[in-house]
Amino acid sequence: MTVLEITRHTMEKLQDPTGILEGERYEFIIHVDVEEDDELYVENGIYVKLIYAVLPENSRIVQYTLYENYTDNVLDFELEEEEEQELDAFCKNMLSTRESH
Repeated sequence: MTVLEITRHTMEKLQDPTGILEGERYEFIIHVDVEEDDELYVENGIYVKLIYAVLPENSRIVQYTLYENYTDNVLDFELEEEEEQELDAFCKNMLSTRESH
């Protein structure tokens, strides 16, 4: 079951000029549609800006922030566990698709 409907996204590999961070980091901006009765719903829509860490032993979402479309206001919401899992799976899929090209 899909919890979030992803409408579009961007992905950018982040550079670590200090060399301190282990693995690779990617910034995703993921626009999602949510139902009107969902607590995440806002009239202008939302997007999630997240940092995804790719490590040999464990790739994962390091942090995320929810924003309102058009205004870019930060929304004080947290994703539910299923929503986080769905975004994690989406990021893994995008990265594996990218690597296979």
